[in-house]
Amino acid sequence: MPSREGPSDRGRRRGRDLLREARRARLARNLTQAAVGRAIGVSDSRISAIECNDYGDVPFVVVAEYLAVVGLDLSARAYPAGGGLRDEGQAKLLLLFLDRVHESFSRRTEVPLPVAGDLRAWDAALIKERLRIGVEVETRVRDFQAVDRRVMLKLRDSGWDRAVLLIRASRSNRTVIREFAQLVAINYPIRQGQASSALEEGRDPGGNCLILQ
Repeated sequence: MPSREGPSDRGRRRGRDLLREARRARLARNLTQAAVGRAIGVSDSRISAIECNDYGDVPFVVVAEYLAVVGLDLSARAYPAGGGLRDEGQAKLLLLFLDRVHESFSRRTEVPLPVAGDLRAWDAALIKERLRIGVEVETRVRDFQAVDRRVMLKLRDSGWDRAVLLIRASRSNRTVIREFAQLVAINYPIRQGQASSALEEGRDPGGNCLILQ
């Protein structure tokens, strides 16, 4: 069974695909590596290295210039996709939470959304029969509205039943959450004590919940 593609593997694969496309564009225009190199101020050996995925410390800007010279516009944006590295504090917070969940729930981490081509993933999933609960973990909340929007969109697009927003119980996080108490009450109506008890006992919490831990 093939191993799951990690975030660095995914980035490397996409980069290689892009450079193969760029090489095809150069050849279609009958441009030599030397001609492209002169146009952007680098040696033809550097162009060769870029095309052979042996680009070492070649700056991203140089790659963008190369694409432009061969007639390709580089369109790039960064957005939350899931599957990235998890900081130690976030991993510990999630493990502590999962350890408290009743064993009748199937527990998985880094669960992709069931949408073709969608790179987002829940930090964890709790599954029991037909019940699907997505878990999102935050150790430091700076923009609660952005976090809430991310969770609500994942819940909508995954078609799952519930969302648990797990947040470290720090003083700064509590302050941010108090500022958005009305939004919390609307989107996470199940109180923490009720939700925690339900999950520890293997029951459906009955709605979305925010848990400070």
